[in-house]
Amino acid sequence: QVQLVESGGGLVQPGGSLRLSCAASGIVFNIYTMGWYRQAPGKQRELVAGINTYRATNYADSVQGRFTISRDNAKNTVYLQMNSLKPEDTAVYYCNARVMVTEYWGQGTQVTVSS
Repeated sequence: QVQLVESGGGLVQPGGSLRLSCAASGIVFNIYTMGWYRQAPGKQRELVAGINTYRATNYADSVQGRFTISRDNAKNTVYLQMNSLKPEDTAVYYCNARVMVTEYWGQGTQVTVSS
């Protein structure tokens, strides 16, 4: 059974930081491209950051320079370090694992940026 379990979300003030984690089980983690997506109320789900098996990364323009994605293959975990958070970063953040046409999603973790 494949599971992606996100953690680390919560309420933070503007300018603050959070670190999201996604622990994977039931997959051969190191062959999967991992990504973080987010969905705000009334908006489509969007890619925030991705990291492939070679550890090459890509970011949405809106988070470039503020967010950092990383992976620890020994722990089957992908991270998203989020700094300088803004109210517009408020969303449910989802972990995604993808290889070829197969993909899995986590259940999501809420991030709220508000004073």
